[in-house]
Amino acid sequence: MTEVVTEEVEFTGSEGHTLSARIDRPREGAITGWALFAHCFTCGKDFVAARRISRALADRGLAVLRFDFTGLGASEGEFAATTFSSNVADLVAGADWLRKNHAGPRVLIGHSLGGAAVLAAAGEIPEVTAVATIGAPADPAHVQRQFGDAVDEIEATGSAEIEFGGRSLRIGRDFLDDIARWDLVRRVQRLGRALLVLHSPLDRVVAIEHARRLFEAAKHPKSFISLDDADHLLTEAADAEYVATVLDAWVSRYLERAGRESRQGPLLQPGEVRVAENGLGHLAQDVHAGTHRIPADEPREQGGGDTGPAPYDYLLAALGACTSMTLRMYADYKGLPLRHVSVQLRHERVHAEDCENCEHKSGRLALIHRRISLQGDLSEAQRQRMLEIADRCPVHRTLKGQLEIHTRESD
Repeated sequence: MTEVVTEEVEFTGSEGHTLSARIDRPREGAITGWALFAHCFTCGKDFVAARRISRALADRGLAVLRFDFTGLGASEGEFAATTFSSNVADLVAGADWLRKNHAGPRVLIGHSLGGAAVLAAAGEIPEVTAVATIGAPADPAHVQRQFGDAVDEIEATGSAEIEFGGRSLRIGRDFLDDIARWDLVRRVQRLGRALLVLHSPLDRVVAIEHARRLFEAAKHPKSFISLDDADHLLTEAADAEYVATVLDAWVSRYLERAGRESRQGPLLQPGEVRVAENGLGHLAQDVHAGTHRIPADEPREQGGGDTGPAPYDYLLAALGACTSMTLRMYADYKGLPLRHVSVQLRHERVHAEDCENCEHKSGRLALIHRRISLQGDLSEAQRQRMLEIADRCPVHRTLKGQLEIHTRESD
């Protein structure tokens, strides 16, 4: 048995509140990977199932961050002001904190509504290779059924006290409006990560039908494990231990692959990028840039799986980001009252003779349409100057200048 150490930490949530968290990790030996655990609706990081599963995984070498969502447990904020979307954003904030202080989470684990939250958040956390849900609903709005007659009061007055899991909590109308907007099944269809669905066929809170919908929506690799006679909250220690055992065996495959990916090729130097197939689809790629790992793919109509932005999306993103940053730095340097800048871009190929402002007048050429929004009390002369400065961003100059690409086979 590995000795498990539990460390109390804090990080800033999506709404600026301080969120209380714990890290369970092995005291000695190498950490096999980092995971982020999302607790069930209103439960908290110290709920018995969350604590047992997290510590059992740590006993097997996986370091796990579990935390109280905004307004719950020891975390700051008002629960009545939160929504499912804010919970998802808190998960992303937790992943950001892990990335900055340890390593980005390779694994997301969610219990009940927390399972729905990790499915929604996975696309915002590039390091994730595997997602596991425990008794998760396929529709976040399912939780509304637990509110009973309080739904009418919420609709009429804007909020109401509900009894849930043995505690009294105030739910606001924003929560109901928000969960109604989420199409989680569509998110699962585009997940692009390995998925494990764990669910009890006797679950009386979230019926087994939800597991079927999630499983059928997901692309391979995907797995389903029946939790037999376990209850929804996994109150029996043996059930939580079983979940941890299954998770450890299942997750190890994807952590090993992630380890192999991290060892591919030499270490990246500043300014270097490595792109490699990730095995999650016919054209799916992982883009490694510094400490960041982000997906790339083609749309389905182009033969891809749509698990990430397409190559030209990244080209436009590079130009857009460079443009926006350049304008911000210029405005700061000149002391201009620029409140906000955004850049919208579109790429197409056109006949040169149809392009009124293009230098070349024969053949076909690539054309990028760039629209810049400048918010602030700027004069017309200042706005015009900002548009001129946009053409001076380094990526713009690279694209417009003489560019050569030298290609050779890697050693």
